[in-house]
Amino acid sequence: MRASEPGYARSVTPEHTFPEPTNTEAIRVIGRFEAGRGIPDAMRNDVRMLGVLLGQVLREAGGDDLFEDVERLRLATIQAYDEETPDAFDRAAAIAESFTVARADQVARAFTCYFHLVNLAEEHQRVRVLRERAGQPGREDAADTVATAYARLKSEVGEDEALRRLEGLRFHPVFTAHPTEARRRAVSSSIRRLSDLLTQHDAASAGGAEAHRAQRRMLEEIDTLWRTAPLRSQKPSPTDEVRTVMGVFDETLFTTVPHVYRRIDDALRGEDSGSSAPIVPAFVRVGSWVGGDRDGNPFVTASVTREASDIAADHVLRGLERAHERIGRTLTLDAEGTPPSTEVIALWERFAAAEPGIAGELATRSPDEPHRRALLVLARRIAATRIGEGELRYSGPEELLADLRSVQSSLVAAGAKRHAFGGVQHLIWQVETYGFHLTELEVRQHSQVHAKALAELEAGAAISAQTEEVLEVFRVIADIQRDRGLRAAGRYVVSFTQAASDLANVHRLAKHALGDDAPVLDVVPLFETFADLQAAPAILAEAVTFPEFRARMAETGNKLEVMLGYSDSSKDVGPVAANLALYEAQEKIAQWAQESDIELTLFHGRGGALGRGGGPANSAILAQPPHSVDGRFKLTEQGEVIFARYGEPAIAMRHIDQVAAATLLASSPTVEARTSGAAARYAEVAATMDAASRERFFSLVKAEGFAPWFATVTPLEEIGLLALGSRPARRGLSVESLEDLRAIPWVFAWTQARINLAGWFGLGTALQAVGDEALLVEAYREWPLLRTMIDNVAMSLAKTDERIARQYLALGDRDDLAALVLDELALTREWVIRLTGGDGLLVNKPVLQRAVQLRSPYVDALSLLQLRALRALRSAGDTEATGSGADAEQQRLLLLSVSGVAAGLQNTG
Repeated sequence: MRASEPGYARSVTPEHTFPEPTNTEAIRVIGRFEAGRGIPDAMRNDVRMLGVLLGQVLREAGGDDLFEDVERLRLATIQAYDEETPDAFDRAAAIAESFTVARADQVARAFTCYFHLVNLAEEHQRVRVLRERAGQPGREDAADTVATAYARLKSEVGEDEALRRLEGLRFHPVFTAHPTEARRRAVSSSIRRLSDLLTQHDAASAGGAEAHRAQRRMLEEIDTLWRTAPLRSQKPSPTDEVRTVMGVFDETLFTTVPHVYRRIDDALRGEDSGSSAPIVPAFVRVGSWVGGDRDGNPFVTASVTREASDIAADHVLRGLERAHERIGRTLTLDAEGTPPSTEVIALWERFAAAEPGIAGELATRSPDEPHRRALLVLARRIAATRIGEGELRYSGPEELLADLRSVQSSLVAAGAKRHAFGGVQHLIWQVETYGFHLTELEVRQHSQVHAKALAELEAGAAISAQTEEVLEVFRVIADIQRDRGLRAAGRYVVSFTQAASDLANVHRLAKHALGDDAPVLDVVPLFETFADLQAAPAILAEAVTFPEFRARMAETGNKLEVMLGYSDSSKDVGPVAANLALYEAQEKIAQWAQESDIELTLFHGRGGALGRGGGPANSAILAQPPHSVDGRFKLTEQGEVIFARYGEPAIAMRHIDQVAAATLLASSPTVEARTSGAAARYAEVAATMDAASRERFFSLVKAEGFAPWFATVTPLEEIGLLALGSRPARRGLSVESLEDLRAIPWVFAWTQARINLAGWFGLGTALQAVGDEALLVEAYREWPLLRTMIDNVAMSLAKTDERIARQYLALGDRDDLAALVLDELALTREWVIRLTGGDGLLVNKPVLQRAVQLRSPYVDALSLLQLRALRALRSAGDTEATGSGADAEQQRLLLLSVSGVAAGLQNTG
């Protein structure tokens, strides 16, 4: 039966995405594999429908032969998980090898499209569940929402103290442009359009004209997805990366964040919400390194930083202008029933005197509606600010906030409280959150670059182009602060801070650039390596004695920000020792800050992958040491994580609420007592795990020839050819040691090889060194740090595949290193299962387990295609120039498979 024939959809079993083959044995095998996965009916229907449409596209675009080839490989990889067919894995590998390169290319694209559609269906189901839960507080636990966390905090510390802590709440995600989003923007846009069509299909009557129309348009969009080249032809520029991130603000964050505040206020205050001043502050601040992070990226220049700020300002001012116009048009309250205050009358008169023509037009459109006119005046002034137009422009967001509060007070005095604390409050929240800058742009540079620039400047000789560029950055920061305020730019992060002088150097360079007109700077140390984390408290204690630090801290109420790097510390000593070292560093820094009466904000440089501090943020927050959070949580959000957490409004609202709740709850007496008590109780366990894991990790990464072996058994070199981001993948020209390699490709490469080593290696040995299973089970239950570590490792291990991993490891001709990896994998899996209970990984997290298990056979198909390409490239050696002939075809196939595996595993670096 053809995909286009009537009744085709009825032949598809619910769990499939590709249409069901007619072979009876295939139906039986696939049905047995997919049975009992617990897929909700609504999601099952979505997956079925999207799969039917994909199958139709494959047949129409490539003919029956393409569809059958995809089906053969799909069936074999599924059978490989069936004990009744032990030879299926070898058969699947043989099928992958049998394709021509052109056919393998098409099959890889088909499986990649499959993953995009399944990911979409899962996201759509999450949104459904969130909407169903709305207004049902009994369905979520105390750590999940700000409202319930606040109630718990109030019961522990009293209402006044709980309210004080709520007022000081701060959640500060910082978006970065690290190359971890493997999808092209065109592919992401197509998926977003499909999401909208899926929503329309949900709202339509089953079988009706609107449902049919939505399906027809989905078929068209899936065809677009299939025909869109999945790989970028060239790397994006830093400015391209800025514009990509701006899409998240335009489509989601700008409007969503005020709704988060409102939902929390509704939950806390019930009927009083919206009719009196809210108690929920604008607690979100959004930062960005996109266009500001120049550490190792020569393409981020001072002019790029200036352009990034300009682009963000243009986006937020356009957004504010539209929001003021939209809400202004609704304020059709006549002057007789809602008389304006003298401040609002004065606001109008000043504008009318300056712009009589526009004022006359507004008066005609808003007869006797003073509050409407006032907000439309504000919109006009925002537009003037955006285009830099004369006297109408605002000097800064504070001036706009003053006007908004005048309108709000006028409405309150006139009895229109619901308008004052409804739409107008929404505008106030937006301005408080985003100002005129949208993102708080941060600059990051390596400490050695600063040292080299200073040496040149103080030698008195001609300075290099790099040093001139370093100085120009400070001039740009000063310009941005003058135009948009201190929040627009001012944090300066120093990578690889190893001494207090590394921080003082920033101020010295600023003076070289501008003398006494140097910009206001909050210099943020970034401690990344194991040694630097241990040295951090002493470095900070010296830094705060510097005059520039003392003066700035006096201006800010003794505030200090410190950044901790998860990526390089994990690559430095392994994931177990790095996690323990990060906890210890936070504990010591927080204790020092408490003793010094410093308001500390720890900035967590976390990535999306588990080897880079990834995993659920809320559980990680609740595992932090006492006073290391204190109502403030700041972290980097990278690559695919940005779109996964903030790309869809309902999911963004849920994520922000969850993280804010954990941030508020982390400083409760019970949570702090539990965390500190467990850390003390299991200190010996931690010490044993630390020593054993580091020794095991070093036995691998310090082995002779490890770095080139790693580059051979993973697609590391080829990943560097992907046009993912503007930043180079490594610091040098080749990989001779781990120091040459950035943390992101270190994680990405192990992920692609289905080994995920960066997320777990050394944990099995660490737990074996402790040895006492009863003690470790108790520690897993009582010690938040260990529980978070074990749960994250379980997730990482669930995405490994030993059969696939063995084939990658075999590429390296080092049986000793391969055995070391496989032995540690088996040991770690054994211990994780023993501690979490059950007979397999993620038994205690069934939804996640189902998602991983359903994807695994299909990821295997792409991995087998990647392996055949990798073998061909490795065997070619130096006989062909890279990028020529068959080598170029294999390289393209490999890069296509990299993109598909990233989509299937839902994380890269």
